Amino acid sequence: MSVTSFKELVPILQTAIGPMILISGLGLLLLTMTNRLGRLIDRSRSLLDNLESYPEQYILRINREIAILWKRARYIRISILLACLTCLGASLLIMLLFLSALVNIDLPMLLSAVFIFSMLCLSFSLIFFLVDVNMTLSALKIEMESHDKKRLIIETKGY
Repeated sequence: MSVTSFKELVPILQTAIGPMILISGLGLLLLTMTNRLGRLIDRSRSLLDNLESYPEQYILRINREIAILWKRARYIRISILLACLTCLGASLLIMLLFLSALVNIDLPMLLSAVFIFSMLCLSFSLIFFLVDVNMTLSALKIEMESHDKKRLIIETKGY
């Protein structure tokens, strides 16, 4: 039975609302992730500005921080890619829902596969996002160690 009236279309619209809400939430998640990526890039650039004019000990610390920032940027990039794939999967799911009703094709396995694929992408995207958040503490620890060393030097010299 193909959709011929508005009454037959309403259940399909109700079913499509879930993936549409998912797309909306993904937009906010992607905004957060791209902001984090931008901050990573800005922080890396600020650390690398005039690096050669600093003492070797400072350069070693900066290189350790840059290595962590590079890893974090890769994790965020993967997370963004997976979130985009989730969004594409949700969009495909909506189109397949309407197509199956309009053309009268029963696609439960395909719909299930697209949904599961989307949820797997979302799950792994969030895992990579959490890894990035945890790595933030590693970079902060390096910076704190540097400040602790400076504080000890100042305290021992009596400044």
